[in-house]
Amino acid sequence: MSDRLKVLPQYLIPKQALTVLAGKLAGAKAGGLTTSVIRWFVGRYGVNMDEAANPDIASYASFNDFFTRPLKAGARPHADADFICPVDGAISQFGRIDRDQIFQAKGHAYSTRALVGGDRDLAAQFQDGEFATLYLSPRDYHRIHMPCDGRLTRMIYVPGALFSVNPTTARGVPGLFARNERVVCVFENNEIGPFVLVLVGATIVGSMATVWHGQVNPPRPGKIREWDYPAGEVMLKKGDEMGRFLLGSTVVMLFPKKRVSFTEAWAPARPIRLGEAMGHRPR
Repeated sequence: MSDRLKVLPQYLIPKQALTVLAGKLAGAKAGGLTTSVIRWFVGRYGVNMDEAANPDIASYASFNDFFTRPLKAGARPHADADFICPVDGAISQFGRIDRDQIFQAKGHAYSTRALVGGDRDLAAQFQDGEFATLYLSPRDYHRIHMPCDGRLTRMIYVPGALFSVNPTTARGVPGLFARNERVVCVFENNEIGPFVLVLVGATIVGSMATVWHGQVNPPRPGKIREWDYPAGEVMLKKGDEMGRFLLGSTVVMLFPKKRVSFTEAWAPARPIRLGEAMGHRPR
């Protein structure tokens, strides 16, 4: 069966309603039932609770508390590299942006302008630059960290669809990451200039949150919302937590031209871990 046929049901199901329901259920505090669901989830997806700061499944009051659990100190050491991987997960795609086109999967690409919510000037800063698309599966740690130092300048909420973001859907839905709901976080770095981390929503992803704002969605107002941040208000260091997903999704990063050279160890579909070397500045 082709990937397009496999994803056809996603066009038909009420994704928004399912996502709202999933968000309510994940936030519910149902005692033993919550513990049973978490225990099933850990077994089903092979979650390694030994890495969690709190490995006691029964102590989590809600599924959301479990899903956004912090790791124990030292579980993800940071490599000595200019850029480190910001998440646990797998590489979907990465490499050069072809003028303004980001490669999604065979036969599919989308524009930087569409990804960032239609801002032509913002997108132009990444002409012929570099990108990385990283997929977080249900079993992964779901906090997102900084690949390098950054000063936050803007945050843009872009409404959109709620397709799944798994590899099959990436192959079957054109422009997937520029169609789904997303939160665009724009940073400045003294050495490389601007860079962007895009948190992409998906089916049953109840919400996305950042450390400086808290929960960004819901609400889901159906229109673009923007926040500007004065110099020095939000400064984050390489490896600092910057946000989190409530249920799994995808992060897309954009960098300007000739600012990042990805490590030779990286390849599409390769598993990745927070803190490993992602790349260096070209010398």
